[in-house]
Amino acid sequence: MAKCIATGVAGLSIEDSPQAAAPPIYEFDLALARVKAARAAIDKAGGDVVFTARTEGFIRGRPDIDETIRRLKAFADAGADCLYSPGIKTREQIEATVKAVGGKAINFLNSGSFGAWTTNDLADLGVRRISVGGSLARVAMHAFIKTATEIAKDGKFDGFTGLISNPELNKFFAEDRKKRSS
Repeated sequence: MAKCIATGVAGLSIEDSPQAAAPPIYEFDLALARVKAARAAIDKAGGDVVFTARTEGFIRGRPDIDETIRRLKAFADAGADCLYSPGIKTREQIEATVKAVGGKAINFLNSGSFGAWTTNDLADLGVRRISVGGSLARVAMHAFIKTATEIAKDGKFDGFTGLISNPELNKFFAEDRKKRSS
């Protein structure tokens, strides 16, 4: 962690999943020990980073809201700045996680159309950080596959209708670059 912090990163995340088939998530005590160790390493390094602790039961085949809340509370108490439980989707789940962490930031993964949430809706529920995961890449790949399939099967180029032009795209990126440099 110290090497990461030395690079000037804005944030670090620790997950309670080993990213392997078994076990899907670490046992509670090990997961909590990892969060405590990460907090201690961040504090020792003296970095000004946002520390996010994740509990991944909902995306690792253990969708138990009570266990998720138990872990989020413990991770918040252990010093996580932001709490994240990817895979929660309902209003009740979001509200329960926000309430559980006593005012600390909650991150919500919006990787689909879950009741047509808006950023304002999520903010009103108490969400302070929104992730989209790989969704924007999947949107682009979906359009690519749909259009390429249409060309290959039907010989049509209808997928190009309304496509942004190269000059418009260049203008967008130039304006964005100008905003960020000022």
